[in-house]
Amino acid sequence: MSDNEQPDNAKRIKLDVSVKEENKSPKLPALHAHRKKSEGILFGMGNPLLDICVNAEEDFLEKYELEANNAILAGEKHQPMYKEMISMEKVEYIAGGATQNTMRVAQWILRKPYCATFMGSVGKDDYSKTLEKKAKDAGVVVRYQKQDKHDTGTCAVVVTKNGKCRSLVANLAAANHFSKSHLEIPENKALMEKAKFYYISGFFLTVSPESILMVGKHACENNKVFCMNLSAPFLCEFFKDPMMEAFPYVDIIFGNETEAAKFSEVQELGTTDVKEIALKIAALEKKNSKRERLVIITQGADNVVLAKHGKITEFPATKLTDEELIDTNGAGDAFVGGFMSQLVQGKTIESCIRCGIWAATEIIKRSGCSFSQDVHYHE
Repeated sequence: MSDNEQPDNAKRIKLDVSVKEENKSPKLPALHAHRKKSEGILFGMGNPLLDICVNAEEDFLEKYELEANNAILAGEKHQPMYKEMISMEKVEYIAGGATQNTMRVAQWILRKPYCATFMGSVGKDDYSKTLEKKAKDAGVVVRYQKQDKHDTGTCAVVVTKNGKCRSLVANLAAANHFSKSHLEIPENKALMEKAKFYYISGFFLTVSPESILMVGKHACENNKVFCMNLSAPFLCEFFKDPMMEAFPYVDIIFGNETEAAKFSEVQELGTTDVKEIALKIAALEKKNSKRERLVIITQGADNVVLAKHGKITEFPATKLTDEELIDTNGAGDAFVGGFMSQLVQGKTIESCIRCGIWAATEIIKRSGCSFSQDVHYHE
């Protein structure tokens, strides 16, 4: 399942990115030492979902009361949709889940196996075998919590307007049953504690806020880097309490312009301007005073906004042609994956964002959050 990007203006980003402001983004403090592609350096936790992807017309969205460029949890009225999609022509099954996508993309760019570790909850079925194989093929260390009584979660991905828009409907199933006890298993806890960088999608707020806090507190107490994502407008609104409980531990927060607007509305920040919202989010309470919070807001085909040191830096995005744009699903996950792949190597924030833009571009050129092993990132 994708998070972070809203592709309604989605002729998108290419590699040739320049920084609008002349001053270069400084490196984060205390990150210089982590330049090696170390095994287990990156830890992710989220909802592993098998994406069921179809191309459809607007009337399909209307039938199930869906909106283009939105992400929601499945309700009772959405259950028949999955069976209908499975019977549709050219249906595709792709290993998904926002954080798992990000880990796979980061691993793809890093090219050294086992740098990334991922944990989430699945059923004991063929879907989970598919997810695990895809993750392991990408070089990700997978530690699933496996459920006896629940099936592996799925995500309906309905692509409309020639690939420019996607509506996501997540049926969490087993993913909804992850528990903190899985993190407390000695070998799993050791993997969590070994990492220096952490990334958790906001979607996990609906599942195990206590697990998020456990990781966030560990990162804070050990001066490690903890990253999260706003992920969807509904999370900012309906899961605002667990979100704000985790927020003081967040060193880097990602989001898109729609999520940022909803966050500002719910938190009564008093502005609809993306740059002002980013600055105000950066200034919210933070536990680890050794490192300022970074806020990174993507805006589809428009500039990526970075708030740091009380200032805004913008990174322009180059549009893709209609022929190049295949599928925006997973673009946001890929952006974060590209960013994290450079962050764990101690690169500048400018370099991290440049790689994020490159990764999102490559994913947009393909169906789903997939990539070619023949394509390499070169800064």
